[in-house]
Formats: sequence, structure tokens, C-alpha cells
Amino acid sequence: MSRKKVADIIVDTLAQAGVKRCYGVVGDTLNYITDAIRRSDIDWVHVRHEEAGAFAAGAEASLTGQLTACAGACGPGSLHFINGIYEAHRNRAPVVLIATQIATGQIGMDFPQEVDLQTIYKTCSYFCCYIHSPEQARRVTALAAQAAINKRGVAVIIVSGDMSNMEVEDRLDFRPHHPQPVIRPSNAELQAAADLINAGKGVAIYAGAGCEGAGPLVVALADKIKAPVAHTSRAKDFIEPDNPYNMGMTGVFGVESGFHALLACDTLLLLGTDFAWPQFYPGRAKIIQLDCDATHLGRRHPIDLGLVGDVRETIEALLSLLTAREENKFLDRCRAYQERTLQNLAKQERAGRRGIIHPQHLVKTIDQLAGDDAAVTADAGGPLVWMLRHFSINGRRRTLTSLLHATMANAMPQAIGIQKAYPDRQVIALCGDGGLAMLMGDLLTLVQEKLPVKIAVFNNESLGFVELEQKVEGLLDAFTGLTNPDFGKVAEAIGFYGRRVEHTDELQDAVTDWLAQPGPALLDVKVNRFELVMPPDVQFAQVLHTGLYSVKAILTGRGDDVLDLVRSNFTD
Repeated sequence: MSRKKVADIIVDTLAQAGVKRCYGVVGDTLNYITDAIRRSDIDWVHVRHEEAGAFAAGAEASLTGQLTACAGACGPGSLHFINGIYEAHRNRAPVVLIATQIATGQIGMDFPQEVDLQTIYKTCSYFCCYIHSPEQARRVTALAAQAAINKRGVAVIIVSGDMSNMEVEDRLDFRPHHPQPVIRPSNAELQAAADLINAGKGVAIYAGAGCEGAGPLVVALADKIKAPVAHTSRAKDFIEPDNPYNMGMTGVFGVESGFHALLACDTLLLLGTDFAWPQFYPGRAKIIQLDCDATHLGRRHPIDLGLVGDVRETIEALLSLLTAREENKFLDRCRAYQERTLQNLAKQERAGRRGIIHPQHLVKTIDQLAGDDAAVTADAGGPLVWMLRHFSINGRRRTLTSLLHATMANAMPQAIGIQKAYPDRQVIALCGDGGLAMLMGDLLTLVQEKLPVKIAVFNNESLGFVELEQKVEGLLDAFTGLTNPDFGKVAEAIGFYGRRVEHTDELQDAVTDWLAQPGPALLDVKVNRFELVMPPDVQFAQVLHTGLYSVKAILTGRGDDVLDLVRSNFTD
């Protein structure tokens, strides 16, 4: 048995586990790892900030379902990944982080750049372990890959720089395993669920991200019991396509028809969702919850029956126990709400008057001109809402944003990861001006890696969603304004296509030209700063507090802001 360096063993084990790319920034304690990657089939993606690397790795893993890696040098190098690693873990993306550490003999001595990486990364991973000796290298790496793949989340390997250069006899063939068991409720539990559903007069389905790969079966279930289907934001890609029972999203970013379907039902079937906001659950309905994790059952809202199983296998077993129904009054009422909702969304998507570019109109224009298999990312905040509401899904398109972690600056680096995984696919990033500016250095990665990502900047010169939150709470908006450059000229200075659009009449041609560019391209769009993100159910307190903001604004000499708010949202 030949002797191998620890670095080579780590890289070889990850390659066997399916890793194709590793994202990071090179550095001293990482040098032997990157040298091993240089000699392997794994592609090193040199990002400009480690946080962007973690976003990119998580996005690749999310859309491909394959294990992806990132790696950093000791101290700040490995620490910089933390926010992107939280995002990947909450998105259930299988990612392995190789976090390198100071020399073994200096650990615990408060040596320069020493960071307690294990304590930090244990909070956002399923596996976090030091390689304490060269003999552990393949074993720890295999277990890390196995945890990330099977639990769908992050695993962290911590290894000192000097240990990665040590040699050891590589005798034991540890490797990750990926079993795929069929999990569904017992026959008695299935019958109990069927009895509740059959007894309901107005049954609704609420579908979550756990419905990935089961969209047609959800439609078959809805068709048999004539149930409207609402879905979480994370389930958009799996539930919207070819679904005549789709009522849209509910929740904070939802729409009226999705909200009504859940609040008005007498029986609710939760499929693969752990939706966190209790105010969007019905008050008196019988609730059945299906989840792959028993600890999720009933933790958001009281339920009547909790089931553990995969959505696909459970629906297949449940269908034969259900009584087929004809069209019913509850479904008809929900469809009337849906028609009204679609009309309202269409109004929001129209071109604005006086040259104003509404963000909804920008997204709909991109939607109409983008490819049939486009992958779209969106920054948390306004771009996230507009993408979820106004970008259509057809079964081939994919969307990704930060929902469970709700971080700024995710869209552009996520687009990097998706474009690396799918080099021939159209990838579009919908970026807030604040989000893009936060990690703007990685625009250089698009040039260095020759990635044809298309970036649209929603330039409202503010942290728009925060500004709206302040107004809804009755506060004067404070510290949200941004002094921005012409992002189109910034793109040109970096070395790729850039253009700025300020008038709605220019938008169609600008988007067409932007999407047609062969390389990376950035479209800086001046959108309406005073756009309101209306929830599906407007509460009296929200109206009252917004009115209070208006009074404060007028009294402090900012009446023009109030007038612009009214003109932008209620006069088109």
C-alpha cells in the first residue's frame, strides 16, 4: 500500500463522492489542499470573497443535488465562509467545507489567526470534525461527505496546514454511502389520513419544498379530491408547472388566492412544509402534516395528525384510499379568488406612467424574454418578492433565493455556482443595489471564470425592503439611502457589457440586448423607489402605521416622499 499525503486523501475521497468543483481563496495553510486539487479532476473556482464561494457552492449543490465543496485558509479565510455556509445549510444543500487551521503544535496557544472553527461551524452543519491524525483523513472525509449527502446540509472538515502535508499509509477504504430508502407512514396512519380527507367539505393542500420531484403526484392528489393547492415560496419550481389547481403562494410574500385557500378550508394537508408563520394557518381546520422529519410535526401550529414519509411514496400509497370527488363549491370559490389575483398581478406588471419603471414590469419583461430553461436567482428583499410573484415556471426553469436565511447579497454569487454547473444554460441574477454592492468584488469572478451570467440591478438608491418595513411600523425611514455609481459603467470598467436604463420606454429593447450578450452582462435599471410590497392580507395596523409615517414625513418637511408614494402605487 503506497503512502499518500493527507491533502491527496481528502481530495481523492471528495472526488469519489462526486465533488466536481471547489470554491475558495487560496492561502498558506490551504496550499497543500489546493495543490492536490490542481492535480485532481476537481475544478478550483477562484472567488474574490469566501462568502461568495459558499453562496456559489450552495447554489450548485441546491440545483444539481450533488455534493459540492469550498475551502479556506486558516483564521479569517475559513471564517469568511460563515454566512454563505448558513445559507447552504438552511437551503438543505449538500456542501463540504474544508476549513484549514494553524499548525497542530500551536492550537490552543492563542497563536495569530487561531479561530475556534469547530465551535463556530457546529451551529450550521450536520458534521463538524477535526482530522486529529493522518490515519483519520479518509475516514473523516468520507463521514463528512456521507453526512452532507444523506442529511442534505453542510459538513465541515477541519485540518491543520502542516497535517495536510503529512504522509500516511492509506490502508482502509472508507468511502461515503448514499442509501435511498422508501419511507412512508404505516397503513393505519394512511387510513387515518384518508378518513380525515374524505370527511372534509373544503380540503386544501399546502405544498412545501419537500414536494421536489413529486409535482405530478401532488396534482393527481388535488384532482382526485378537487383540492386547491397553495405552496410555499421554496416550492414554486415544483408546484406551479402544469397544475390547474395551483392557487399560488401564501405567507408574507404570497398572494390573495393562496392565502384564501388555506384560511377558508376545513381540512388542510401539509405536504413537505415546515412553514414558520402561524398566522397563515387556518384557525379551525383539521390539519394533517406529512414531513420526512418527525421533529417537525406540529412545531409551527397544532395539528390533528402527524405523518412521517416522503411525499412521493406517501401520495402513491394514499391515493387508493381516497374517495374521488366532482367539482365542489369550495374549489369554485378559490378559483374566483385566483382569477381576481391574476388580474391584480397583471395590472402590477404594466409599464408605468411618466417613465417610471416598476420592478414588477422589469421582472415580467425578463420573464417574457428569458430562455425556457433559464435559472434565476434573486436577492432577499424586493427582487425576491418580484421574482416569486412575476417570474413564471414551466418545469424546466429554476429559481433560487434566500428564504430561510434571508441574507443580502446572495443572488450574484449563487448565479456563479449555477453557471459553473450548467455552462450552457442561461443564468440570470436579480440583484438589489445594496445586495450587489455588498459583494461587488466577485463581479471580477465572472470575467476570470468567463461566466456569461446576466445581472439585473434593481437600482432604487435605497435598502428598499428595510425602508418599507420602517414605514409600515410607523417610523420615518432612516439610514436606508444609497449613493450608487452607474453600475453599467462599473461593469464596463471590469471588462464586460454594461448598460443603464432610466425610462420604461427603453426597457424592452434594453432587456433584449442584455440577454443576447455572449458573455457576462449587467443591466442597471432605475426602478421606482416607492414601490409597495403588498401582503396577501392587509392588516388595519399596517394601514394605521403607514398613515402615521405619512404624517411624520409631512411634519418634517418630507411631504414630497408621501406624494411620490401615492403616485407610484395608486395612480397608474
